[in-house]
Amino acid sequence: MAKLEQKENKDIRPPVVVILGHIDHGKSTLIDYIRKTNVTGTEAGGITQHASAYEIIHTSKDGQSKHITFLDTPGHAAFESMRTRCANVADIAALVVSAEDGVKPQTLEVFKYIKECSLPYLVVITKIDKPSADIERTKQNLAENEIYVEGYGGNTPIIELSAKTGKGVEEFLDMIGLMAELEEKTADKDALGSGIIIESRRDAKRGIIAVGIIKDGTIRQGLFAATMAGQAASNGTIAPMRLLLDADGNTVEELTFSSPVQIVGWNKIPSVGAKFKTFLKKDEALAFAASTSGIVEVPTQSKTGVGKEITVLPIVLKADTAGSLEAIIGEIYKLSREKIEPKIILSSVGNINENDVKSAQTTPGTIIIGFNIKVDLQAANLAERSDITITLFSVIYELTDKIKEFLTEKEPKTEVEEIESTSKVIRLFGTSKGKQVLGGRVLSGILKCGAFIKIIRREAEIGHGKVKELQQFKIAIDSTNQGAEFGALVESKTEIAPGDILNAIVLVTK
Repeated sequence: MAKLEQKENKDIRPPVVVILGHIDHGKSTLIDYIRKTNVTGTEAGGITQHASAYEIIHTSKDGQSKHITFLDTPGHAAFESMRTRCANVADIAALVVSAEDGVKPQTLEVFKYIKECSLPYLVVITKIDKPSADIERTKQNLAENEIYVEGYGGNTPIIELSAKTGKGVEEFLDMIGLMAELEEKTADKDALGSGIIIESRRDAKRGIIAVGIIKDGTIRQGLFAATMAGQAASNGTIAPMRLLLDADGNTVEELTFSSPVQIVGWNKIPSVGAKFKTFLKKDEALAFAASTSGIVEVPTQSKTGVGKEITVLPIVLKADTAGSLEAIIGEIYKLSREKIEPKIILSSVGNINENDVKSAQTTPGTIIIGFNIKVDLQAANLAERSDITITLFSVIYELTDKIKEFLTEKEPKTEVEEIESTSKVIRLFGTSKGKQVLGGRVLSGILKCGAFIKIIRREAEIGHGKVKELQQFKIAIDSTNQGAEFGALVESKTEIAPGDILNAIVLVTK
């Protein structure tokens, strides 16, 4: 009975909706329209590269005003972990599919997450205003990939909309409201607030800021926030909540469940995906931070097997947020090659500073990579004096392309033998002091005067030599092609016989 009363005292929790889908299928543009802002216009390259949270108030057709929190996720393949994390935080997923392109690789990837999380979802077909839009073909394409919507073998709700004209957006929001009512998520407004960290960054003026989604209770100024330690950390993180910001960056005194919150003043960067709680006393927060969460942090060490000889490209990596850092580290380690691999010797969130350059100095050949950040003046001066390369990027695929170039430049080069031509000895005319005059035919390739040759008899190498002179019809020539007969003076200590094969060898650097 007590449990029933406790449940009845809880409040209905507004839905947290994650927007998932392939890159450039209109996820951020949809949120732009809903928020009447221009988020995608501020993203480098016009693609989303961060997890973002936004809260709106939607007035339904019956006049009721309801809160909805949206999580926008990157569609680029590199941000798989970020999408997975946001899917775990959300109550409802909106699977976005372009009416122009249909189902794409990341569409299937995020659909897999939705199914694994047993997350209620609806399908949103975007870009219906485009001349090349084909809604019916898109629905068929969904069914072909076992995504069954209403009218096409399933009961999954489907909304057709244009984020450019706004057509269908109200229906989309109404459907979110209906699905939220069916889910009936509840939370206790009087409890101390807790939730999940979805992103964290370092602000030059305010210090470390973490963006979280409140899953239960209320967060207030004056409390202490804390996250537990990951397996690779000596301790978790804490923040005295002297300053709270909402999703738009406005200062607030308190926020409650489902709202995005920006908590300012952490003692170090909280792990993305970490659960946070709030406490009345600092000692309680410290005790929680000292416990272990079991979160496995992203490795920053080489993945090469122990004892394997391989050249490394040392990298100091700095990024604007913890989520970006995680994604970039994962992409960099995918670039490993047989002879060389990247090795991140230092990675952290924030601008490139003098200590980063000093860390690079300790390992010869280190490059410094920055993503969506700046370089401190002292760091830039020290790097120039030390001849250390600093390269800045704002788009992730440009960053990985550049690292590929660095790897190519530094990859160890080896010389390998390649057969330039193969010839068969037809007759031997004479020998004198290690020089042999013979006639032959070029079986393949081009035989050149001066070529180094290997002498093959019954498929076994018996010696080597050099073509000193080459003739055709008693006229000296520089080379002869496949199918042609020739006369040659070969310098070799090995006695050559008719039927032997002469392989002309060249050394090629690879």
